[in-house]
Amino acid sequence: MTTAARDTKPPDTQEAGSPGQGASVAFTATLVLLVGLALFGRRLFTTWFTGDGIRTWATMFVGVTVQAMPFLVLGVLLSAALTAFVPASFFAKALPKRPLLAVPVASASGVVLPGCECASVPVSAALMSRGVTPAAALAFLLSAPAINPVVLASTAVAFPGQPKVVVARALASLAVSMILGWLWLLTGKGGSWLRTPTDRHAHDGGKFDVFRSAMLHDFLHAGGFLVIGAAAAATLNVVVPRAWLDHVAGNLLLSVLILGLLAVVLAICSEADAFVAAGLTQFSLTARLAFMVVGPIVDVKLIALQAGTFGPRFAVRFAPATFAVAIGASLLVGWWLL
Repeated sequence: MTTAARDTKPPDTQEAGSPGQGASVAFTATLVLLVGLALFGRRLFTTWFTGDGIRTWATMFVGVTVQAMPFLVLGVLLSAALTAFVPASFFAKALPKRPLLAVPVASASGVVLPGCECASVPVSAALMSRGVTPAAALAFLLSAPAINPVVLASTAVAFPGQPKVVVARALASLAVSMILGWLWLLTGKGGSWLRTPTDRHAHDGGKFDVFRSAMLHDFLHAGGFLVIGAAAAATLNVVVPRAWLDHVAGNLLLSVLILGLLAVVLAICSEADAFVAAGLTQFSLTARLAFMVVGPIVDVKLIALQAGTFGPRFAVRFAPATFAVAIGASLLVGWWLL
């Protein structure tokens, strides 16, 4: 057999086991798991376990998952559409040329342009590669996943009859994005440790292929973290002694720091984190506000994404600064409104 004959494979054989097929299988499995939890979760858990604590855990876990899932799916769809159908040049043309004014405009644009944490990093990288000042691109990176309409609507549903929580979340998150953008300008723009992207990740397929791959990626990541977050909230309410939680919750600064760190570790999608925060009833509204403000802008997956996109020297500086500003803004806005 000749070399040419050996190297020639049927098209079907070459495509078998491709990453796209694996992603589709994982997407389907995750979707089936979430739908199964929504429909039969509590019945299954109460059948397997009979203790009152387990029943309470199962009720809360399934409740958080069911409430958050519609907003999670909607956010993933809108984020994928933004990635696929809105060119980065649109943002470059819409922003003012003066960096000082571009920062608040980029922050405010997050209100009307939905995007999850994972999508905001490549979008901000594309803005930088097209000449947008890094301060404005970073302001958009922080605001888009924190104050978009899906996130604010999910917060209103998670905290019914408490519109002040929605307002507090929007104001605190908007303030964090603008402060970090302006700090970037005031401290010399960090040119020595920011790796400015030169090209956005290319896609060989059409826009609908980009939409499909972005949707699969975001749903797989967000769905998994939602399940982890719901389980953590339920476990916190059942396993941790009530006296310990009351002691921590009674100290405002300590409770804010703990829930902020919890948001960093859990890395829950911003479209669903309000439902987890609503379940942490032992803590004050200000502490839960910190959980919702910190989560969309600094968590373990975002730190990894930022390190890979902008360089590790950027990530090790930007993440702690973002966390500190988010905690301060949450305390200030919580003291003012909550």
